[in-house]
Amino acid sequence: MVDPSPFKALNASQDTELIAEDANMADHPKRSIKSLAAIAGHPLHPTLVHFPIACLMLVVGSDALFLYSGDPFWARVGLWLAGIGALSGWIASIAGFTDLVAVKRIRDKIKGWSHAILAVMMLSLASLNWLWRYLYPADLVPWTIVLTLMTAGMVMLAGILGGTLVYDDAVGVDIDDK
Repeated sequence: MVDPSPFKALNASQDTELIAEDANMADHPKRSIKSLAAIAGHPLHPTLVHFPIACLMLVVGSDALFLYSGDPFWARVGLWLAGIGALSGWIASIAGFTDLVAVKRIRDKIKGWSHAILAVMMLSLASLNWLWRYLYPADLVPWTIVLTLMTAGMVMLAGILGGTLVYDDAVGVDIDDK
């Protein structure tokens, strides 16, 4: 049988540290992390990501409609959505990468690096999805469907990480320090 006392002591010391940290946070409010890639104080990356997210998620719908109807119109819609989503995503990533490498408080966050790595993987899949659709328009099933679903899953995960950076860590958000 394992003696739980060392674990209780460890947990008790951690609890004391957390309580002290919470008290310290009450004395010192969370400071916002300013974005370097910004226009008039408005960060570019969170502004630009909405368009590629919408396009890449809509590819799922266009693929579903293509599979349901067999109408090549939906394959062309998927081609355009995948291309515009990938291209605009790479553009948005430039602003995010600028903040990641130029702002120390963002660079120090593991969540920031995780978000960036996941986004690059996702944009690589989205680019491959577009390229496949462009080069092999008659051979969409099953590869582009798989790429679309993998991309959509990674969009969601990258979005969750990006959201925690904004809402939990105040990256690119102005907080009143009253």
